[in-house]
Amino acid sequence: MHYKTIVLTLLQQRTEMHERLRKERRLLTTLERYAHELKQSHEAFIDLLSAIPGHDPSQIRSTAMEMAVEQLQERLQSESPQDDRELPTLDQAMAFLVGPMSRD
Repeated sequence: MHYKTIVLTLLQQRTEMHERLRKERRLLTTLERYAHELKQSHEAFIDLLSAIPGHDPSQIRSTAMEMAVEQLQERLQSESPQDDRELPTLDQAMAFLVGPMSRD
């Protein structure tokens, strides 16, 4: 599987993020950026695993890809909107911002 295909699949699994990027016409540039990062991460994990004795050389590339994809998934999770968590109300956000300043 190619890096762009993997990234596109991951983005499509995050429907809100995918739709927002598509509407903002940033899907292609974001896809290319993440694909480049995935490739770099994959290669770095290959180098790391190759340097560790005891790893099966025939499994290094696939293990490195699994690690790189997992790392990208974590990054996408941190960058995607808060799907399951409730966003604070305006009053709650203002109280949070004003609270520390009023304690002087």
